[in-house]
Amino acid sequence: MADQQVSDKQAAEDEKDAPPLRYDIRLLGRILGDIVHVQSGDATFDAVESIRRLGIRFHRDADNTARMELRKIIAGIANDQAISIVRAFGYFSHLANIAEDQHHIRRTRAHALLGAPARAGTMAYALTRAKAEGTSRDQLQAFFTSALCVAVLTAHPTEIRRRSSIDREMEISRLLDERDRMQLTPEELETNREALRRAVLTLWQTSILRDSRLRVIDEASNGLAYYDHTFLRELPRFYANLEDQIGVIDPAWKDIDVASFLQIGSWIGGDRDGNPFVTADVLRQTLRMQSECALRFYLDELHTLGSELSLDGRIVKVSPALQALTDSSPDKASQRQHEPYRLAISGLYARMAATARNLIGIEPPRPAADAPIYPNARAFSDDLDTIYHSLESNGAAELARGRLRILRRAADVFGFHLAAVDLRQNSDVHERVIHELCKTADVNPDYLALDEDARVALLRTEIASPRPLSSPHIAYSEESVKELAVARTAAVGRAHYGTAAAPHYIISKAASVSDLLEVLVLLKEVGLLHPHENRLDMDVIPLFETIDDLRRSAGIMETLFAMPEYRRFLKSRDDVQEVMLGYSDSNKDGGYTTSTWELYKTEVALIDVFKRHGVKMRLFHGRGGSVGRGGSKLHPHHRTRRSHRRQIFQRRSRAP
Repeated sequence: MADQQVSDKQAAEDEKDAPPLRYDIRLLGRILGDIVHVQSGDATFDAVESIRRLGIRFHRDADNTARMELRKIIAGIANDQAISIVRAFGYFSHLANIAEDQHHIRRTRAHALLGAPARAGTMAYALTRAKAEGTSRDQLQAFFTSALCVAVLTAHPTEIRRRSSIDREMEISRLLDERDRMQLTPEELETNREALRRAVLTLWQTSILRDSRLRVIDEASNGLAYYDHTFLRELPRFYANLEDQIGVIDPAWKDIDVASFLQIGSWIGGDRDGNPFVTADVLRQTLRMQSECALRFYLDELHTLGSELSLDGRIVKVSPALQALTDSSPDKASQRQHEPYRLAISGLYARMAATARNLIGIEPPRPAADAPIYPNARAFSDDLDTIYHSLESNGAAELARGRLRILRRAADVFGFHLAAVDLRQNSDVHERVIHELCKTADVNPDYLALDEDARVALLRTEIASPRPLSSPHIAYSEESVKELAVARTAAVGRAHYGTAAAPHYIISKAASVSDLLEVLVLLKEVGLLHPHENRLDMDVIPLFETIDDLRRSAGIMETLFAMPEYRRFLKSRDDVQEVMLGYSDSNKDGGYTTSTWELYKTEVALIDVFKRHGVKMRLFHGRGGSVGRGGSKLHPHHRTRRSHRRQIFQRRSRAP
């Protein structure tokens, strides 16, 4: 009975919220219908309407007469007209999805405006529960200091949508949002509708498919669109809201230092497993494009920030550190001689412009004086901190909470690299490369013929030796050349853009200890593993995918942790070992139920192994958004619901 009451209550709530969603869908449907009518003629429009009405009758009433009429109409459609009809229904479904996404935002805002209790899945809800359970300030601070949650954008070689289409979809979302948030006059409402019509018309007249095969660089460009539209601004706002919520929920938590625990990662440009088009040059271009996206954002924000902070030094005081920034600024304009913050920000802009020229070879959008480059993103953040603390300590704390607050967090989250690009390759490829290197170096004539124990013994010897296996004077196979080139490019990218640019190496189809040790040998070849210093510069991450791999995973990690040399290298990574669990392949291998059960058992077994060896575990959940790829259940208002449960380890999640 209680369950039924909850169900009835939810149904009533859904019905209450449904009218605005239906209105948006009908609005977009009418606009699309008008465009189809004008662009494709009466016959196509009439066919679309007939199919729509008959489809509703057949679906809603199980009307067999409607079914027969549908068959008759569809059988009589010419090929040219069929394309327009298919496009019409395809775009309608697409527009309905955009309206549904906007409806989720509408419901979230309505919930907040009513002052209702925080909903499950929000940070406010998690913090409220933490307070109820008596979490102390020190405990919460420790959590934010050590936590890490990374949403990883994956590469999709079959993705064919163009950025032009993505931009128009974003515009439609913005226009629908404008209708929700503002009380528009009749003239403004008409202007909004005209803008919607232009956006839908552009979509209709733009080829949604590419004429040529999608390149990995096109995929990287598409991925950057999400940073321009969302991540660069919204992720820092998330942190600002979180910091404010913490002090409101519990005054004892006020001013807790919230580290940048939520970040964005990417496989685009680094995932070579099954994609031969991901090369060293592609990785190099991807890292450069990402850096350019971040640096252009900083330049634009600094320019705007400078126009905002027009404070007169004869009216306000500044800190000694801010005065030092002002004195070192190359901006000597007389009209700004009494504006210390503008002078300081001009200096930051000049240094960022010089950094952009040095890192990626671009000129800033506005002229800038000569200035020294920033050696790293931390130095840029330090200068922003100087401005922030000067404002805060001299009666202008509210100004520090504006654009500067967002920019400070963006610099901390995105650095000069924007997002961490993960390298990924199949273990079979690593085996073949190691085989060739061992053979040409006269270490072993047939590595592939060795059993697991012999492979592990050989690899442990090579990991301990500073001597490289490869030589610039030997001609290797195309596969080996390509793999070593990618690893070298990652090493160069880390030196150029920061170590966070390429921090992870993922091994697909990891099924043995040797699969991990092979990657350590390859990293040694490119200077990312240092035997004499017992230092490893990248996280080496096994991906356990099949049911058998999941069952073997705990034993593999047990053996690795028992190796003194591996533990020494792991110590250089702060004793953190990341493990990736494959939802998609385990789902295909064993079915949804078996996969879910085996994943659970694997997590429990791994926790036990890591705890006994004193190693901190970070879990990378290879979980896309659909049930077919091992995702969660699909609900009417939640296309993918992820479980929320307390973890004693860090986690990363792959996003579709």
